[in-house]
Amino acid sequence: MALVDFLMRWGHGLFGITWIGMLYYFNFVQGEYFKEAEAGAKADATKKLAPRALWWFRWGAMFTFLTGAYLLYLLGGGINQYIALGALMGIFMFLNVWVIIWPAQKVVIGIAEGDAAKVAPKALLASRTNTLFSGPMLFGMLASKHGTYSVAGFGKYELSDMGFLIPLVLILALEANAIFGKLGPIASVKGVIHSSLGLTAVLFLLVHFL
Repeated sequence: MALVDFLMRWGHGLFGITWIGMLYYFNFVQGEYFKEAEAGAKADATKKLAPRALWWFRWGAMFTFLTGAYLLYLLGGGINQYIALGALMGIFMFLNVWVIIWPAQKVVIGIAEGDAAKVAPKALLASRTNTLFSGPMLFGMLASKHGTYSVAGFGKYELSDMGFLIPLVLILALEANAIFGKLGPIASVKGVIHSSLGLTAVLFLLVHFL
């Protein structure tokens, strides 16, 4: 079992790199390119490049989720605020991929019927939210085990802690915005990067000092 546990940890990291790497590619590279590309080049990339990138993107998300679920199972009750919040953001990110982004992108790239102009903004908002969550999600994963400032050691996690409840409400509100809201400050690449770093800092301060 020790070997299986190690392989799951290794796989979680490997699949996570694949997933988040593709997430950053879509948000920082492809999306910006599509704004400037000529119509023919954009159409060709949409038909030939995007489907390949989306394949790695969605299956990277799937196997990151599956290996992460196994690792959470291993922890049992040994979960602190950091890992709980980080895992929650990871789960929302996974659901955003499979429930919002991928169904919308199937319409955009022409393999499913629908109104591309209507679903594309929803996919963008969910994708930008995943980018927003990516920084604090990774921080929570690392701080839970390796962080000097991990305020609640494994086995001392309580749902009633304000250092958990307030960040939880904030994360739920941001995910609700991903489904029903607007882009706001995360509309631009610079905005979503700064927002992700800012959210990381805010969640850390809340967990550590409340």
